[in-house]
Amino acid sequence: MEQILRKSNILVQNQSSTFTRSLAQKVDWSDRLIGILGARGTGKTTLLLQRLKQQFGITQAATYLSLDDIYFTENRLVDFAESFLQQGGEMLFIDEVHKYPDWSREIKNLYDTYSNVKIVFTGSSITDLLRQNADLSRRAVQYHLPGLSYREYLSFTGVATVPALNLTDIVEKHTSIALDLMALFKPLQHLPDYLKKGYYPFFAENLNTYYLRLEQLVKMVIETDMRFIDGFDSANTRKIYQLLYILATNVPFKPNITKLAEKIGIHRNTLVQYLTYLDKARLTNSLVAAGKSISTLQKPDKLFLENTNLHYALSPTKADKGSLREAFFLNQFINNGHRVALPSQGDFLVDEIYTFEVGGKDKSSSQLRDLTHSFVAADDIENGTHNKIPLWLFGFMY
Repeated sequence: MEQILRKSNILVQNQSSTFTRSLAQKVDWSDRLIGILGARGTGKTTLLLQRLKQQFGITQAATYLSLDDIYFTENRLVDFAESFLQQGGEMLFIDEVHKYPDWSREIKNLYDTYSNVKIVFTGSSITDLLRQNADLSRRAVQYHLPGLSYREYLSFTGVATVPALNLTDIVEKHTSIALDLMALFKPLQHLPDYLKKGYYPFFAENLNTYYLRLEQLVKMVIETDMRFIDGFDSANTRKIYQLLYILATNVPFKPNITKLAEKIGIHRNTLVQYLTYLDKARLTNSLVAAGKSISTLQKPDKLFLENTNLHYALSPTKADKGSLREAFFLNQFINNGHRVALPSQGDFLVDEIYTFEVGGKDKSSSQLRDLTHSFVAADDIENGTHNKIPLWLFGFMY
């Protein structure tokens, strides 16, 4: 146990708190059992260490542990936790739970046995962790950590730190809001850098090798994380790669599932399942037409890469402006918890209320003239008027 505690103290001591994610302020840290899920590379470990350092500092009352540590190949989590609690420990920050067998049962037992213990755990977004244990799902409060928003990127890089905006304020007051923000920074100057290399926080470590690390991240998701999905056949890993490459060189597009399945050499239903896996892994975003029910075997009506950095990493020659605009718009809305569908008119229907057309600065609203609550999200403009809103402003919702 001393080995884990020493590692925790070193990590906490070295953890910077200069920039913290907006999710840290949304989490109710008073809850006894908290789950934070997210894709690889989005900063889950950093979030845990920052919270531990802020709340406890270097102490014996709380500790960080990762369940992919070699220590837990021979030692059980529940045994470590019981020894820690018996020696005065109060809070466990547990990373990478999905890599440990029976993690949910052991955490449930700790929660039920020790009424004073608090546990925060992280896991991959690719598996619906809490559904694996109905009892745990009733006990844990679950949060999702996405990649950086444009707003967070500006704060992270020291350009400007401003509060998040809600969608209602954006659509009703975008002109004045944009003018206030333009007094602090030049929004169009920094947006291209964010779209290329600003979504995953590890860009700060080395911009020169960012795409190489991003390619490795995708490889780890497909070859390692997908193994934790019930029913996933690792023999089909190569087909997942093939599918992702096809998507990367064609998105956004409306897929013909039958033809796509034939091209890859898998059954149609298997293909739809794989598309669901890619969505859960936060490598793609899928849209279904407005009014359709959403289910595991529901084929998507339009497909996008999850973020614009993936465009540049996986298919740089296909990263045209139209694709990047739509991918950015959809990504920022989904990460902020909005429901987005494919409407019969326009590009995106948000929360069954707002219809958006996404385009360049000369994009007109003629296609939306008969729709109420309809707007143009226009690229390459700093400020808008009436129902034309600067595209960059939607990067300030979280």
